[in-house]
Amino acid sequence: IIRKMYVAYTRVFERCGLRFRPVEADSGAIGGSDTHEFMVLADSGEAVVLYCENPVCGYAANNEKASVPVGELTPEETLFPLTRADTPGCRTVEEVAQFLRISPQQIIKTILYETEREVVAALVRGDREINEIKLSNALGCLRLELAGSKIVQQVTGAAVGFAGPVGLKGCTIVADPEVMAMVNAVTGSNTNDIHCLNVNPGRDFEVSMIKDIRMVQAGEPCPRCGSKLLEAKGIEVGQIFKLGDKYSKVLGATYLDESGKSLPIVMGCYGIGVSRTMAAAIEQNHDQNGIIWPVAIAPFQVVVIPVSIKDETQVALAEELYRQLLDAGVDTVIDDRPERAGVKFKDADLIGYPLRITIGAKAVSENRVEIRPRKTGEVTLAATRELEKTVLKMLAEL
Repeated sequence: IIRKMYVAYTRVFERCGLRFRPVEADSGAIGGSDTHEFMVLADSGEAVVLYCENPVCGYAANNEKASVPVGELTPEETLFPLTRADTPGCRTVEEVAQFLRISPQQIIKTILYETEREVVAALVRGDREINEIKLSNALGCLRLELAGSKIVQQVTGAAVGFAGPVGLKGCTIVADPEVMAMVNAVTGSNTNDIHCLNVNPGRDFEVSMIKDIRMVQAGEPCPRCGSKLLEAKGIEVGQIFKLGDKYSKVLGATYLDESGKSLPIVMGCYGIGVSRTMAAAIEQNHDQNGIIWPVAIAPFQVVVIPVSIKDETQVALAEELYRQLLDAGVDTVIDDRPERAGVKFKDADLIGYPLRITIGAKAVSENRVEIRPRKTGEVTLAATRELEKTVLKMLAEL
């Protein structure tokens, strides 16, 4: 069923005229597996999407879920003896790298966290950021917070900025796979103003677990095909979760299979943000004059504008064509306000009706009306007797 819902959601957003990507996502507190978010690509989006540059591959994930292939271990290198170096006042990766004249890639960054049951030291390469969602999932914890300065001092014996895995006791150490491949690295020493040099995982410290706990960046290899990952901003408009039997087992929600055996119901959770979908559609479909609504979600598909309200013939024809389109199932509105035609045209562009039909002098004298798609602005003249057919055809093509 999850696959059918995936296809259904894809069709919904395609019909809404949106440029979007289904992306792998973390299920968060709701739990379950095989979770996808549907992201509308927009520079104003609040989410970061990483996707494969190879269109055949199709991999895409939000930055909470994105991963990369685990690299091979560094070829055999000479392991130098562990030493220590004075690094007065150097607390950050950038300060240490500048002082020791090394690159951040040579540093193992150690960040301490508190969970509901323990203190955890998370290790990533110096130029990487810790993905707290991945770390929380790896630990199976309900609460994950950066350790305060008092806890850091208590566990390491040093101030914030000098923590390191060598000799670190009393906490769980979680290392990213990249860290385990590092040779002769630099770490904090758990002593103020001193860092350890030539630190080698396995020789100088052991870890409790090795897990992918870092943020992925654009330019890194795709985990499926190895091509380059690209980055975009996205607005989440929908999400589907495969909950499995996580809740049905607890609730005792069961069904009988064909053999009469009682089994837990397989559950799913599906949502669409209606207002977010509308907002995302506007983000992707607008110009300096206003909204350009996709036909499927336009509040009205057609606006009929009589040029002169004082001309009773124009108004009568506008009313007739308006009702004709309504009877044909076209969502139509008539702008019969006592305003100048230019004001009505501007407002029609601002509101974004997919089609604008102008009833002017030609409509009366020649039985022809102007039809202007908001998207292209190209005016078409259509005979009034064929208006319904012409409008339906143009809407289908937009």
